[in-house]
Amino acid sequence: MLKRILNLLPHALAIFMAIIFMDSLRFKFTNAPETIVIFQEKLDNWAASWGAAGLFAQTGLFSQYVIGSIELLASSLLLIGILPRYRHLQAGGALAGLLVMTGATNFHLFTPLGIDPNNDGGGLFVAACIVWASALLMVSVLRRKEFLILVRRVLAIFAPLPQS
Repeated sequence: MLKRILNLLPHALAIFMAIIFMDSLRFKFTNAPETIVIFQEKLDNWAASWGAAGLFAQTGLFSQYVIGSIELLASSLLLIGILPRYRHLQAGGALAGLLVMTGATNFHLFTPLGIDPNNDGGGLFVAACIVWASALLMVSVLRRKEFLILVRRVLAIFAPLPQS
């Protein structure tokens, strides 16, 4: 019974993380007021204060669209990875989620964004922390072998061709 639960745990976490990511897309891709406050008013103003205005603006390197696109990619990889043949992609989706949520939690903690930017009791921050922990568990434990396969495949793309 425990083995069956452990076999299903990565899929449950993948679905959970994908739902969280996909739910946020409706805010990021529609210019919702909450997203404008976070990215343009708080983060971009903060970046402008140290000379990087536009970094979080709609056309910036870390805009809501860029972050949302990475979350969409992570969701897709997490869900596709439920299929046995594509388990390594689930590890890739977890890695993408880990990277995005590392950024999110750090911006909540170390910028004027704060833990409760939307006056929701910190729900956004808590969700980011839970997804971060889930992604870390996925990459480092539950899909560690698949992650190493993915790394080897990516490195093989950049490996020099054998000399003939």
